[in-house]
Amino acid sequence: MRFLLNRLAGACMVLVIVAVMVFMLTHMAAGDPMALLLGDQATVEDIAQARTQYGLDKPLPTQFALWAGELFKGNLGQSIFLQMPVAQALLERSEPTLFLALFAVSIAALIGVPCGMAAAIWRGSLADQALSGMAMLGASIPSFWMGLLLIQLFAVRLGWFPASGYGDPGMGLGQRLHHLVLPAIVLGVLNSALIIRFTRASMLDILGEDYVRTARAKGLPERVVIVQHVLGNALVPIITVLGLTTAVMIGGTVVTETVFNLPGVGNLVVRAVLRRDYPVIQGTLLVIAAIYVFINLMIDLLYTVVDPRIRLGGV
Repeated sequence: MRFLLNRLAGACMVLVIVAVMVFMLTHMAAGDPMALLLGDQATVEDIAQARTQYGLDKPLPTQFALWAGELFKGNLGQSIFLQMPVAQALLERSEPTLFLALFAVSIAALIGVPCGMAAAIWRGSLADQALSGMAMLGASIPSFWMGLLLIQLFAVRLGWFPASGYGDPGMGLGQRLHHLVLPAIVLGVLNSALIIRFTRASMLDILGEDYVRTARAKGLPERVVIVQHVLGNALVPIITVLGLTTAVMIGGTVVTETVFNLPGVGNLVVRAVLRRDYPVIQGTLLVIAAIYVFINLMIDLLYTVVDPRIRLGGV
């Protein structure tokens, strides 16, 4: 209970700091949302009246206090351009981003963990050098370039997958997931590079331990030594990088969603920034920060499951 209370207190502090920073940076950006909303034909009086209607004429401390008060009530605000609650806008666009993140993390884990294990087991060999080179290459390739390359090959030439979009509203889940294959491959392959490096480094640390040599001296099969004694004790950093990768994908798929024209959260944020839609920017970034905090808390709790030597008080 003390561990959970400490973590929750820290999470609340982080969210408060994020809320203050997001509000300040958003309102410091150039551009007037009312001028963009009303268009070039609007007069100065029209813009001033609209600013008064949305409360943008009040001092910034007053605006922040009003916004924070609504946050405590569970209200993220009202979108200026979409004319709907920010929570509703996020909910409508969360499905593509959530499925894309889970799909991509699965691909990244299926590539990264086995390749990292192989690189560690065959350390110094040609296979190790090839896998390490692939990891460095994957970390260096821009996501938009790989996305355009896959679209050209698999969507335009071969016609196996859709080039963009998320399908019509009446489509089933399978057809919608079919639209996410190419963007998921882009994110999964590129993010697997970090998982390969973390898995390899973690496995190498464990392979040099005395109990691993003892297990081999007892005549245990190499598969049992690797899976039970090495991988089991190397899971903590691997779980960390998998959890953080998931958080990054949920909050940072802006470029990929733009390339594939997916109506997800990243696309929503881009449009909100271009329109200076303050409530959408602030609410979305705050929700993403809360997801980061929640995933970090789950990672801390999961440590104690995969490694009994870790106690809650020492995490």
